[in-house]
Amino acid sequence: MAQRRMFSKKVTDTDTFLDMPLSTQALYFHLNMHADDDGFIDNTKTIQRMIGSSDDDRKLLIAKQFLLPFENGVVVIKDWRVHNYIRKDTYNKTMYPNELEQLQINKSGQYERQDLVMYTERPRDVDETLTQVRLG
Repeated sequence: MAQRRMFSKKVTDTDTFLDMPLSTQALYFHLNMHADDDGFIDNTKTIQRMIGSSDDDRKLLIAKQFLLPFENGVVVIKDWRVHNYIRKDTYNKTMYPNELEQLQINKSGQYERQDLVMYTERPRDVDETLTQVRLG
């Protein structure tokens, strides 16, 4: 894990970010500092205890989609690639390749869950052979 991290004002100067409580903002910064070189964190509760943050702060970061959670408890920072560029000679692969495979990078450089993207972009199937029921 690198010792230096960057933060983009494109994320931290937004109204969505600044409207969150300071404790939630602090948790976001600390999670970024402890993430691996792909933006994954597996010890969010440890970091919360370390800085005196609450579960509500973590839940708010997930609700506002600053963090993308996985079923195994690992989270990834959605804007990781907006914030950081890791040189190839210092890059260390994540310990979570299965979770990384579930992500894609959108045009803005943000992570998106492939399963959610596929669901929202898929056209709705309509079976025209079904009859419509009308009252009256």
